[in-house]
Amino acid sequence: MNTKLKCLLLDDELPGLTYLKMLCEQIPELEIVKTFNNPQKLLSDIPDLDFDLLISDIEMPGIDGLHLAEMLDNKLVIFCTAYKEYAADAFNIDAVDYITKPVKLERLQKAVSKAFERFDKSDNSKKFIQLNTDKGKTLLYFNKIQYITTAVSDSRDKTVLLADGSFLNLKNVKFDTLLHELPDADFCRINKKEIVAVKAIKFFNHNEIVLHHLEENNKNTALILSETYRSDFLKKVKL
Repeated sequence: MNTKLKCLLLDDELPGLTYLKMLCEQIPELEIVKTFNNPQKLLSDIPDLDFDLLISDIEMPGIDGLHLAEMLDNKLVIFCTAYKEYAADAFNIDAVDYITKPVKLERLQKAVSKAFERFDKSDNSKKFIQLNTDKGKTLLYFNKIQYITTAVSDSRDKTVLLADGSFLNLKNVKFDTLLHELPDADFCRINKKEIVAVKAIKFFNHNEIVLHHLEENNKNTALILSETYRSDFLKKVKL
């Protein structure tokens, strides 16, 4: 279970954004990833951001907060706005909460607690993640993953070995993003270029991990266990 929600803040008025940031810094459950005063800039930065929750204004130039929230896949949203008339629309798109300005710390804390409760439930029940591949979007089920490695053709992409022996090419995704989504107890990073599923391991020693998977030469796949990640790996396998 995560102890903090990674959060983005959005308000086109800088005084409002500064005040919101000040309030959020007083809430222990929140980790502020980045603040924005331009919704278009937030949208352009989304592919490179790892976050769980957006706290956003609604009426803004360019794109309003409601439409922006609909464009975010599986992210929690809390609206903070001066206008009451958007509340029904906000809850229609499954917003966590709707706060009218001026925002008070106690009220924001209550909304964040709701978000945290919803996040925990979704995290515990989550069985897959949706990702982009070279053939379109896919639902990648955690129990099908053997290991994930940096793609040979492009280091921004990742190649996944699946349980049936096939490979899947994930487009433009970071290891940190994958590790944040994958069940922590079931996966471990073992070097700069690879993540392995614990259940896929057949043998291991101080420097090498051997998988159950057989390659075309009928030998088991062998991966390097680097010094940087060795301690975390050994804790994960409870040695």
